[in-house]
Amino acid sequence: MSTKARILKNGMYQFDTKDLIIRDDIMEKAKELAGLISTSTEVQYYRKAEMQIRNNDHVQGLIKQIKKKQKEAVAFEKTFRNPDMVKKIEEEIETLQNELDQIPIVSEFQQSQHDINYLLQLVMGIVKDTVSEKIELDQAKVEDPENCSD
Repeated sequence: MSTKARILKNGMYQFDTKDLIIRDDIMEKAKELAGLISTSTEVQYYRKAEMQIRNNDHVQGLIKQIKKKQKEAVAFEKTFRNPDMVKKIEEEIETLQNELDQIPIVSEFQQSQHDINYLLQLVMGIVKDTVSEKIELDQAKVEDPENCSD
C-alpha cells in the first residue's frame, strides 16, 4: 500500500481517510511491539531492581542526601556566590555518589537501564533500516528508465 497525500498551499500534507486507517494499523502494531518489549527479560529485571532500590533505606537515604547537597550547591552558587563552598559541596556529592555506585543493586539497576536502552535502540535501528530499504526499493522501481519504451 502506498500513502498518497496532497500538498496544501501552506506546505502541509493532507491525507485521505484510507491513509488514516493505515496510520491506525501502524499505531496498533507499535502498541503490540511495546507490549512485547514490556514483557522482555530486560524490563522484568529493571522492574525488580527498581523495586529493590525503592525498598532499600540506605540507598534512599543516600539519594536524599545527594539531592539536598545539590540544592545547597545551587544556593551557594546563585544566592551566596561562594565558589569555595560550592566546590566543597560538589566534593561531598561526589563522595556520596561513589558510595551509592558501590552498592550492588544500584549498579545492577544502572545496568538494567543500559540494557533496556540498548534493546530500544536495536528495535529502532531495525525499523529504520527496514523502512529505508523499502523506500530505496520503491524508488529504484520508479526511477528505472531502462524498461520504459518510447
